[in-house]
Amino acid sequence: MVRKPKAWPPVYSSEPGADPRSLSALLIAFVEWMRVRGMSEFTIHRRVHTIRFFFAWCDQRGVTRPSEVSKPILERYQCFLFRYRSANGEPLSFRSQHVYLTAIRAYFAFLTRQNYLPSNPASDLDMPRCGRQLPRNVLTISEVERIMNTPNIEDPLGLRDRAILETLYSTGIRRMELIKLLIFDLTIDHGTLMIREGKGKMDRLIPIGNRALAWIRKYLDDVRPSFVTGPDEGILFLKATGEPITPSALTHIVSKYVTASEIGKSGSCHMFRHTMATLMLEGGADVRYIQQMLGHAKLETTSIYTHVSIRKLQEVYRSTHPGANLEPARKEEENGIAPVPEPGP
Repeated sequence: MVRKPKAWPPVYSSEPGADPRSLSALLIAFVEWMRVRGMSEFTIHRRVHTIRFFFAWCDQRGVTRPSEVSKPILERYQCFLFRYRSANGEPLSFRSQHVYLTAIRAYFAFLTRQNYLPSNPASDLDMPRCGRQLPRNVLTISEVERIMNTPNIEDPLGLRDRAILETLYSTGIRRMELIKLLIFDLTIDHGTLMIREGKGKMDRLIPIGNRALAWIRKYLDDVRPSFVTGPDEGILFLKATGEPITPSALTHIVSKYVTASEIGKSGSCHMFRHTMATLMLEGGADVRYIQQMLGHAKLETTSIYTHVSIRKLQEVYRSTHPGANLEPARKEEENGIAPVPEPGP
């Protein structure tokens, strides 16, 4: 029996007598359209959150209907996002600004297609350039081992957490993908893991390492039965109360062990995803296999790891660049110049 996800709260409920052509009232139709297209509730709520932020800005300026929104108004809003500062004084990153504006563009594109507007005021809006940021805090093999040895495996929760860390490191799956794992998604004899409805609602079958399987098996045998309360619904990783682990709780669990390991880096679930992809690439894996492991729809998304894998680049550099290796020539020895040791792993 599979546990059904909790129902999301209503994204918007119009008040009696509200203007049916207002920005907020038409948001209901947009939400319904996104659901018909099969978008996840997480994506829908994220879009609604950013669109409501725009509605609040418009309301302060007396703009209540889509027909009152022009391109200059949207450009003013874009400038507002650029100047916006959070409670701690931090600005919105260009990536966050892009997310906010993308939701607005999708909303007005919908209104135009459904003939609520004669033309789309957001169609020619210049979007901020996000650039391509490399993953930060990719772990080395020794750092991974320090994190793995941090949980107290004598404690039931510690043993569960070790199995979680091993699964993240072995497979590179996303946080939500791990939370939704069911016991029958795991085939121990074949060493495979089925990811059902990952990002983009795409299923994929991926390998999982023997070490991760050993810790999962130990968790299943020694810990999970004591966590189950009531009917067993098949969720692989449970809280001690028998409930599924929430996304925020999983983030806290993983980041807690990263901090406790004292490796000088911070991060959580996604750090293991980056680490798995980078180490596989450095080990000689073709980027297309890594794309399949990570569940990326486009190879361009996976290709970022070719820029993270510095060790392979160092090897090629040292073997091909004439100035990469300092030979202890007589003149250099006379000047007191000694070769620099090669960087370690």
